[in-house]
Amino acid sequence: MMNKKERIYRAVRGEKPDKLPYAIWTHLPGIDMDPERLADATYDFFKTYDTDLIKTMNNGMYAIEDFGCEIDYSGIRKGGVAKLVSTPINSIEDWGKIVPMKIDECKAIQRELYSLKLLLEKVKEDDVPVIFTVFSPFTTANKLRGGKILEDIATGKTEKIHDALAMISELTSELVKKAIGLGADGVFFASQMSSYDVTDEKTFREFGEYYDRIVLNASTGICDTIHCHGTNIMFDILKEYPVDIFNWHAWESAPSLEEAKAIGKCVMGGLDRRDITERNYDKISYQISECLKTFQNRNHILAPGCVIRYPLDKETLAYIKKTADELQGLN
Repeated sequence: MMNKKERIYRAVRGEKPDKLPYAIWTHLPGIDMDPERLADATYDFFKTYDTDLIKTMNNGMYAIEDFGCEIDYSGIRKGGVAKLVSTPINSIEDWGKIVPMKIDECKAIQRELYSLKLLLEKVKEDDVPVIFTVFSPFTTANKLRGGKILEDIATGKTEKIHDALAMISELTSELVKKAIGLGADGVFFASQMSSYDVTDEKTFREFGEYYDRIVLNASTGICDTIHCHGTNIMFDILKEYPVDIFNWHAWESAPSLEEAKAIGKCVMGGLDRRDITERNYDKISYQISECLKTFQNRNHILAPGCVIRYPLDKETLAYIKKTADELQGLN
């Protein structure tokens, strides 16, 4: 029996592990602002569901806190998302307020790194890979602007936006280096602007891909993951990113399982998170079966396409591993 690191590393290298590795993750509202509680809860989640990979479950807005934003997290418990209450970037002129920051002086980032350090100490005896969640510079910038960065870009006055993205990229690159230096096996690089439903290819290449590659090239991880958020993703661009693992909203967006397999990277996905939330056991079983047929237990980590939203159902989450094992004849 392989340990979890051996299992994941084999999947990443395209070798056949002893069984299909799997991972699941969620948000931890009310906990994820406290580094000690976050580390404890993340470890407990890992032990409860016996996952083969740990994705850190940071709050989704930590990247903008140090820029002076105020966020309301109360909706997450009800299955919603965090909401921006206030931000210093309220107009195109405000992009000039973004200045270089020293990572050691960023309280929110230091909180997340401290939680990662605590988590890594907890899993020393578990031989499980840990990947640390970071957000693409374009994603961070859009959150800073309250979702209105494309309106500013449309004015054509983009010099200050590029300056801000460069500084955000530098800070994010330093964060990646710090996380890998602490012992993370890679980063979970969340891109929420890489969808044709959000913007066009030309805009994304200029304001997204260019800065994404700066950050990803700063990593020396061996399990670096691109999370392609949303539907109608820019697959032809994202599949070429310098990462080890490709994660997307399977069954919600292209590519198909076969198309994902063809990119030659380890694919993390195959489960429709909506069916997990809605307790559609037949669909979950079908999706696992299709993954086993398609990937033949190579270059694949079974996982949802994104975070599993509240309310969580422990029985359904446990069903994923149980069913995957049964379909492989392991039970």
